[in-house]
Amino acid sequence: TADVYSAGESEEIVGKALAGGRRDDVILATKFHASMGEDANERGNSRRWIVREVDNSLRRLQTDWIDLYQVHRPDRDTDVEETLSALTDLQRAGKIHAFGCSTFPAESIVEAHWTSKQRSLARFATEQPPYSILVRSVERDVLPVAERYGMGVIPWSPLAGGWLTGRYRQNQEAPQSSRAQRIPAVYDLSLPGNQAKLEAAEQLAQLAEEAGLTMVHLALAFVLAHPAVTAPIIGPRTMEQLETQLGAADVSLGTDVLDRIDEIVPPGTTLAELDRGYVPPWIADAALRRRR
Repeated sequence: TADVYSAGESEEIVGKALAGGRRDDVILATKFHASMGEDANERGNSRRWIVREVDNSLRRLQTDWIDLYQVHRPDRDTDVEETLSALTDLQRAGKIHAFGCSTFPAESIVEAHWTSKQRSLARFATEQPPYSILVRSVERDVLPVAERYGMGVIPWSPLAGGWLTGRYRQNQEAPQSSRAQRIPAVYDLSLPGNQAKLEAAEQLAQLAEEAGLTMVHLALAFVLAHPAVTAPIIGPRTMEQLETQLGAADVSLGTDVLDRIDEIVPPGTTLAELDRGYVPPWIADAALRRRR
């Protein structure tokens, strides 16, 4: 989960679910970084905010420790040494057992590991990147870097936000789900990138049928097939969806199927840029690309 999900309510729900002696049975992971209020100090990766927000998360989760505390996104306004130092102190204090990063560019991961080594700080244990058949950019750099440093990799959105469930087809109206309403650009079928996703999804649906698989099993088994991946993050809404998605752990894709996937979406590519989950400030902010 993460502090920002439903403004802390997600953590509260998890905390209630784990109450009554179930805490030791799970690995509990949450994240920080996103804005939790109007105050400019209630966000980011600074020591001040990390030290405050970990206590807020512990309270909402009704626990004394967090197994994996993750930095939700990079913060250009905070030096990574400050972030790592604060997280190392939390680990030594027993408030967290390990920490990781989420949606970090490869160069930021390398910088963080170099800083940890130079300053004798604890290091990122995991990376949580966006990774699916439709979002393969991380195959170029993030996944090899994570392997190089022995990091666990727990991809988010392995079903590409629903695009790889078989729900979306040509010549149909745009989806009306809450997710589609929240981030319409990712689901607007008139946009070229989304049209490319739709075309790829239809080819993948045909491939899944030929292989005797569901679309969901094809998508999740693809992510699991990468040697750098530890386990994908799934987000079922029903028990039926949960059972279906867990079944992908028993699916092994043959070379012929993986080769066909590579033909539909070439390795290292992403069909729609917004799906990458993070736009570096030096791309998003024109002022950072122009000499003054």
